[in-house]
Amino acid sequence: MAATSVFMATPVARLTTTPSSSRRTLNFAVVRCMSQDQQSSPALKKVSTKFSDVLAFSGPAPERINGRLAMIGFVSAMAVELTNGQDVFAQISHGGVPAFVATSLVLSLASLVPLFKGVRAESKSSGLMTSDAELWNGRAAMLGLVALAFTEYVTGSALV
Repeated sequence: MAATSVFMATPVARLTTTPSSSRRTLNFAVVRCMSQDQQSSPALKKVSTKFSDVLAFSGPAPERINGRLAMIGFVSAMAVELTNGQDVFAQISHGGVPAFVATSLVLSLASLVPLFKGVRAESKSSGLMTSDAELWNGRAAMLGLVALAFTEYVTGSALV
């Protein structure tokens, strides 16, 4: 990374001295030197669209897809529990697996298509709906879904 040097002269206030016989005026200037990078604006890194990079442990897909599935799962589990009174395990055992698999496939494919095209989630986030907010909501939903299932398992009945 190349750097350029910039020299800047800054004028300083005049210093006036009055010796006993004559008056002198001295002008001072301060020279400052600083280094400056050639690239003043940070360029966005090109996003890899390789399958192994997108689905890597620290890649953009796994946490985002799991968070989206957890958000849908938590809301749907609570909605069914409120309407039918079934706990999470009863919902799964009474036909919830095909709906879960179908939702997982559709949501995973819909999440992967933009990533394989090189679109970053950060580029589409603005205002209240940011990519960080989606990640935090997904994390909260993952914890909430696990806590809901654990609480219902320990108590042996539906939460609501």
